[in-house]
Amino acid sequence: MSAPIRVLLVDDHALLRAGFRTILDTQPDIAVVGEASTGAEAVAQAATLRPDVITMDVQMPDMDGIEATRRLVADPSVHAAIAIVTTFDRDDYLYRALEAGASGFLLKNAGAEDLIGAVRALAAGDGMLAPEVTRRVLTRFAAPADGDAPPVTAAPVRTTAMPPLPEPLTEREAEVLTLLADARSNAEIARALYIGEATVKTHVSRILQKLGARDRVQAVVLAHRRGLA
Repeated sequence: MSAPIRVLLVDDHALLRAGFRTILDTQPDIAVVGEASTGAEAVAQAATLRPDVITMDVQMPDMDGIEATRRLVADPSVHAAIAIVTTFDRDDYLYRALEAGASGFLLKNAGAEDLIGAVRALAAGDGMLAPEVTRRVLTRFAAPADGDAPPVTAAPVRTTAMPPLPEPLTEREAEVLTLLADARSNAEIARALYIGEATVKTHVSRILQKLGARDRVQAVVLAHRRGLA
């Protein structure tokens, strides 16, 4: 058997961490290796525990989850995918989290299966956003903010032309990217294009490499900035 997915739980509420641990520890392929109650603790523990996935609260003392995510993503010794888990379905949290480098966004009222699925998806290198959240992300990142846009304190969206890709996408990769931007799963992409899921995974890997994206979520954001999807 392969090694279990190593998870670090970050939340300032001990009861919620205990609940997440109970859910995740029932899965044979997942192991909770640590807990942190602040962003600063998360940064310190990630360096020593080497988790594969971090579930990160937003509002915490000392250092919030957005700043902790930014620091962890910038640390070359940390290779964990980060899922923001929050009580608040707020667009400013969502956009700031993605700008900081988070690969997923989950609400605390999600079901146990959603949490387990998110951990597995992030460990596999997939971003984790619900289709309706994906559409909000693309609306935000595809065009400059206007007067109706929610307040965002992260870095502004680039509106200048981006340099060309070192290696252009093939026609098939462009088709796969378009379906990724529609929040399709690998299985759905395979059915739509009449190809195998293994082939889809190969195309997705090549797309990430060419765009310089760390996961599917960032690939879609970068594709919209480039006008590719």
